[in-house]
Parts: sequence; C-alpha cells; structure tokens
Amino acid sequence: MTDAPKEGRLARFLDFTQLVDMASEAVGGKVLFATDDFFAPAESLIKSDRPSFKEHEYTEFGKWMDGWETRRKRIPGHDWCIIQLGIQGSIQGFDVDISYFSGNHAPRVSIQAANLEEDKLPEIPQRGVRTGAAATPEEFGAIAELKLDTWDYLLPMTELKPGNPASSHNYFLVNSPQRWSHVRLNIFPDGGIARLRVYGTGQKDWTATDPTEPVDLASIAFGGVCVGFSNAHFGHPNNVIGVGKPKSIADGWETARRLDRPPVLQTDENGLLLVPGCEWAVFRLAHPGVITQIEIDTKYFKGNSPDSCKVDGCILTTQEEEDMVKHKWILPIHKWKPLLHVTKLSPNQNHFLDSLTLELQDVITHARLTIIPDGGLSRLRLKGFPSSICLLRPREKPMMRFSVKAGFRANL
Repeated sequence: MTDAPKEGRLARFLDFTQLVDMASEAVGGKVLFATDDFFAPAESLIKSDRPSFKEHEYTEFGKWMDGWETRRKRIPGHDWCIIQLGIQGSIQGFDVDISYFSGNHAPRVSIQAANLEEDKLPEIPQRGVRTGAAATPEEFGAIAELKLDTWDYLLPMTELKPGNPASSHNYFLVNSPQRWSHVRLNIFPDGGIARLRVYGTGQKDWTATDPTEPVDLASIAFGGVCVGFSNAHFGHPNNVIGVGKPKSIADGWETARRLDRPPVLQTDENGLLLVPGCEWAVFRLAHPGVITQIEIDTKYFKGNSPDSCKVDGCILTTQEEEDMVKHKWILPIHKWKPLLHVTKLSPNQNHFLDSLTLELQDVITHARLTIIPDGGLSRLRLKGFPSSICLLRPREKPMMRFSVKAGFRANL
C-alpha cells in the first residue's frame, strides 16, 4: 500500500506541455468511472479542445459547465474518477485546468497512477449519459477490483490556484519514467475541473515487435517526440507523429508564411519552387532503427501545403541531443544523411515513398523533416525496423530513451 499523500506544490517548469496529452480523447483516452457527475460529466475532462463558457445555458440540474463538476457533497468522503490513458507510457507532468469554474472549482487534488494489463481488467459497466447521476453500488464494486489503495501517488494532495477565469491552469512537473496505463484524479472534497492534461511520452514493448513487419519508429504512441523546430505558428510538429488518421487541419503541423519569399515565384526544370528559405522539425525516434518507408500526408492542407520536402537522419547520443537543443539544432552538415531527397508534394494527398536507406541500411536515432518553403502537413510516418544493437536503457533524465556511440553504423 502506498503512503498517504502529502501537500504538493505547483511546478514552474512548463516544457512538458509540448509533449502528447496521453489522456486525451483524441488519442483514445477514456473515463472508466466517476463517483459523481451531477452537474457535468467526467468525459469533458479529456476533451481535446479548450474549455468554453455559455453564460446563459442551463440544464435541468443546474448551470451548464464544460468540464467535470460534482454536486456539493453532503456525505463522508471525496470525489474521484478513473481515466484509462489512450497512450501508455511515462508521465512528465499534469495540467489541472479549472477555467470558468469560478466559485465552484475543486479546492485540492491528488493524482495516482497504475500500470494495468488490459486483458486482466475487470468488466466495468458502460457509463452512458451521466449528467445528474452518481456511481451505483455495482460500479463501485467493479472498480474496487482495481485495488486503488495500491496505486502510486504521482501528485500528492495539492491546493489549486484560480487564475484568469478564462485560462486558469495549474501545472505540475512529475517526471515519472515508469510505464503507466491509468490515472486516478482525486478532488477534495468536491467541485469542478475543466480539463485534465496528462503529458508524457509513449512506451512500446519492442520485444513483442514482429521482425518481418515495418513499424512506425517516429510514432508518438511508441515514444517518438519532436525535439526542435523552426516555426509552429498554427500547429505543433508533434501533431504529425500523432495517433491514427488526421481529424482536421488543426490536427497537423503548420507554419506561418515565410517573409523571405520572392515577390515573383519561379520554378526549376523539375517544377520545384526556387525559394531561399525552408522550415524544419527534428524528431527523436521511439527506438533507433533503419527507415525503409516514408509516408507524408497533406490531408486537409489544400491551399497551404508545402511545395516540396526532404527527410534526413542521423545518430545522436543523449548528450549530443541536449547540446543541439541548446544551440537550436545548428548541426555539422556531415551528421545528417539523406533518407528522402527533395520531393514534390501535392495538396490534400497521402504520399508513400521509399527511403534511401533501402540501400544504405543506416541505423538512425533522429530524423529531420524539411518543408519548402513553408506550409502544413497532417502526418509523417517513418516506417522501418528497430535495431537489435542499439539497446534501450532506463531513463536518467526526462525523455531520454537510449544511448548510442557517436558514429555508430550497422546493418540489420
């Protein structure tokens, strides 16, 4: 049994918010249980969009709120809910957002986590429409099988601080390298929370990978992450390595229009634009490996897709990556090797391309996607085979998943 939570404190380091929200409904997050959903259901906690406020809208139970809000508790205990993460992995931080819950926010929270095998989960009743309802004895009985008293506290009992009513975030740095599949959000004793963001990095059991089938080594669900970019005016590059098919133009990476575009555009003999600038994003692969297939999707980008793109790869140690982040990815040119030469792109279309490493068989740890001159993409898939030589090691620092020697080169 874990120790009882102690008072926590608000984190001041917000870099983890650039990672994936592993609890979001957009990546498959799901609410399994909540003690009470009287004013607003717990499913709103994991909505991918920002909370909103409708001043004059009411339900038969009270004021309509975009979040999870329980009734004013008049019995012993406190309220809590269980969320199954859509992406399982390490948790780097939380955002407990109480926007618009002025006068009704939960005074304190704590957060627990567990790593549960899906095939061993008890049968939990479907939640259905929950507004105005409380958990039934049957639901309490089913959820008790999860042995909640053994779950680890990642965030001890902590006071929530209201801020701007329309943007009231409480950020907490966690840095928990273990693999987690479920979180329990406790509120003390009752009240409302608009959104819960569980930021982290996915983890995959690479020993279970089929050695004959290529796997997306850049996928955010497996641990891929963007570690640098030139511009993300309309959407973060982490979106392009996201889960599943793109849902809209908002579910992609899009840059601002470059101001160094020539007044009159021209093309070369291959139909490629002659422009001086470009935009780029660097991704750390979920596992070192050989990239054999590249998928670049411009779906939904009909009038703002790039003219062309290219992809390069390299090997970086943990320390080299840290140095490059500090120097904004100004790398020696010999580090990068081409995976895909400059290739013309079409709007609103998925492009399936062979990697140059079909011949070179180079193992890489990082990939750089360059778009010319600017624009947006919805997905990037770097499919290939994880290297059996570059082995994973336990994380000594947040987000650093492996260590390789500089200049390492090998064939599978």
